[in-house]
Amino acid sequence: MQKKAINEARRVLTICNACRYCEGFCAVFPAMELRRTFTDGDLKYLANLCHNCRDCYYACQYAPPHDFDLNFPKAMAELRLETYKEFAWPNFLSGLFRQNEFAVTLISILCLVVVAVLTFSLQGNEAVKGVYAGEKSFYNVIPYWAMVFPFVILASLAILSFWKSVSKFWQEINTKSRSLFGFGPNLNAVWDVLRLKYLDGGGHGCNFPDDRFSMMRRNLHHFVFYGVALCLASTTIAAIYDHVLHHAAPYPYLSWPVVIGTIGGIAILLGTAGLLVLKFQMDRIPTARQSFGMDVSFIVLLLLVNATGLLLLALRETSAMGTMLILHIGLVMALFITIPFGKFVHGVYRYIALVRNAQEHSEL
Repeated sequence: MQKKAINEARRVLTICNACRYCEGFCAVFPAMELRRTFTDGDLKYLANLCHNCRDCYYACQYAPPHDFDLNFPKAMAELRLETYKEFAWPNFLSGLFRQNEFAVTLISILCLVVVAVLTFSLQGNEAVKGVYAGEKSFYNVIPYWAMVFPFVILASLAILSFWKSVSKFWQEINTKSRSLFGFGPNLNAVWDVLRLKYLDGGGHGCNFPDDRFSMMRRNLHHFVFYGVALCLASTTIAAIYDHVLHHAAPYPYLSWPVVIGTIGGIAILLGTAGLLVLKFQMDRIPTARQSFGMDVSFIVLLLLVNATGLLLLALRETSAMGTMLILHIGLVMALFITIPFGKFVHGVYRYIALVRNAQEHSEL
């Protein structure tokens, strides 16, 4: 399958490199024009530099039904999926990228069942249905150690998986022994990420969900990206409250962790809901068939994690708190387990591709 994706990407890029009509849309075409031939590493790099804005597809004079049958976004998307499988660590779990929606659904259900069974069997029905208020009330339902240590282990494994995958990917695309950690290229890449620069289609927006230009996809990604950043900030501040200031959760509604986390959660909820609508409205011709299920499963899981988190906040002093806590913890556990083997990885690989792109431009 990868050889087929490689051959199609090479065919498409060879035609595009002769035409060069779309060079103003994104970073891929200027990077393509630096090459006369394409190694496998070049193709994997360019595929992950593509942000799937689709502007090139609707502008292309050689797109279907032309005899060239040139579908640039689909070729890049199919090769991206192959790179995710190729560089996954541990590699025996790379199969999770196949039928990813089934894997995410199954793992989510199993996590919910495990958390519910363990909580009810160890804590009892009364503990789950009790009404609590004040510090440490969550721990009456799920003990502190059970909420911290499993997630520390899962987060550590996810970070290790990403590092191993990134190292293999960088080795494949880095043909000149450049360092991944150069300050200038990483600064440029971070700036590109913070602006989501290449979701603007050269300034007019993506052709998404159809052939009309729109900034909607970029704006919704901003909601999700900065929502996640705010939730991470909230979690960090909460950890300081707990371990430095010795104030245990849950915190007052107007405390910094709650205010920042609530804003972040609402932003993610709006962003994921909007992206889900766009996914079902989009033209599916310029995309990889396998990517649709993977995209939707990740968006839905992220949406549910934030929805249950916000409901837990709203119901934390009622008898529904225990049930909401079980649902939220179970879904968060599923997210941590599946995050190295699902749609989230596209952000990691695109960042590495942006670093490589910045390095190439600095050498011109």
